[in-house]
Amino acid sequence: MTRNADPDADSAADARPALDIPDGATVHECPRCGAPFARERHRDLHLGLDHRDLTEDERAAYAAASEDEGADLRRFQIVALGLLVLLYFGFLFTYAVAG
Repeated sequence: MTRNADPDADSAADARPALDIPDGATVHECPRCGAPFARERHRDLHLGLDHRDLTEDERAAYAAASEDEGADLRRFQIVALGLLVLLYFGFLFTYAVAG
């Protein structure tokens, strides 16, 4: 199934390219512009960022998705920092022993 972006959508994004969505795939569509998303959270973030006229339920879903996204980003930052510290001290000890 191929989908094209709606030219009358009130989205701030540029025209979306045609997407080839496999049959039977779970698709969460934006109720405003029809943009397809693989996850409900992605659709909720899209609604909050690209569309202004949200219902209370949509605002709550956007707030929850934004909070989850922030928590995931924070976890990634901590893991990345930990890996950089391990890499730095690994090189430091290698240089101290072999240098």
